[in-house]
Amino acid sequence: IVGVNPETVTNVTSTDFPGHYPGEDHAWDLEKFRNNFQVQFHKNLPYDASFSLIGLDASIANAFRRILIAEIPTLAIEYVFIYNNTSIVQDEVLAQRLGLIPLTGNPEGLNWLRWYEKPSEENLQGGATADYNTVVLKLRAQSTWTDNAQKLMAKGVTDPAKLYRGTNVYAKDITFHPVGRQLNVFTEEKGLIRPVNPDILIAKMRPGQEIDLEMHCVKGIGADHAKFSPVATASYRLLPTIDIIKPILGQDARKFARCFPKGVIGLEDVTEEEASKEGGGYEGYAGQKKAVVKNPFKDTVSRECLRHEEFEGKVKLGRVRDHFIFMVESTGQFKSDELFLESVRALKVKCDKMQRSLANINR
Repeated sequence: IVGVNPETVTNVTSTDFPGHYPGEDHAWDLEKFRNNFQVQFHKNLPYDASFSLIGLDASIANAFRRILIAEIPTLAIEYVFIYNNTSIVQDEVLAQRLGLIPLTGNPEGLNWLRWYEKPSEENLQGGATADYNTVVLKLRAQSTWTDNAQKLMAKGVTDPAKLYRGTNVYAKDITFHPVGRQLNVFTEEKGLIRPVNPDILIAKMRPGQEIDLEMHCVKGIGADHAKFSPVATASYRLLPTIDIIKPILGQDARKFARCFPKGVIGLEDVTEEEASKEGGGYEGYAGQKKAVVKNPFKDTVSRECLRHEEFEGKVKLGRVRDHFIFMVESTGQFKSDELFLESVRALKVKCDKMQRSLANINR
């Protein structure tokens, strides 16, 4: 247990590894790991998942988190070819906004796409664009006057929705133009390439302004650019522990409950049996309210209770060292639980590569 004190955090370092304690063997054991490791799901929505990994070392949990953020490939807009842009949004700002729009489509098709070789110092031309490495999107938008705009303006109407057409350019205005095998891979039934949220505002325009551009989407990873990251958030926290070591009764119990988020601490009546036991701290308090821990999972470990003198020596806060509560929020290209499985596969590939490298060294 990691100790959480008023001003310090103690017992933060793992000790269960070989050589830490003389004469004790703490070598990693596969069978022991199988028996102790657990996965508990708390929420599993398509794009928002929360689950616990129990029995892991912090290094492995953090590896999953980093892989989720930076190493799972996704599709995003990389190149923007602007033919005409007379809106007030500058070309480079417009291209940046488009690149950050999350895309989705047939998951099997997204995995079918291969990497596009970008130009580099060694290869100035880069790779050739093809149906298996580049997806083409287009955006054409124009703002015009409504038929009765002049009459409305004469009456003093200033509402843009009544005076103009096409004033707002949304992500839903982006169109997918499949080529080659993409016609069979990304179909209406399987899922066309499209923005995850069609209501993302790209630009505002007025009559006479126009946007005409073409976008090329390629696969990439979050380590190259944040637009390729498949998650909005991927984080974990350790499970909090709250140990009431001395009774907290009456008004103190109610104050103690207010020190925590709702649902963490509950109030119960002291029973006659508890009041009759000597040394339990409840003697003579039958019927009074006592503080009990209901759900430490909801605690944010604010340490508010440690600020008050009346609770000094009555409560001990901590965190379970090997209980990691993950929160994974997908940007929409893949489901949250699938993303975590992808991070497991990615870590397995890394381990296999390391194992082969070590084998070559020993030859």
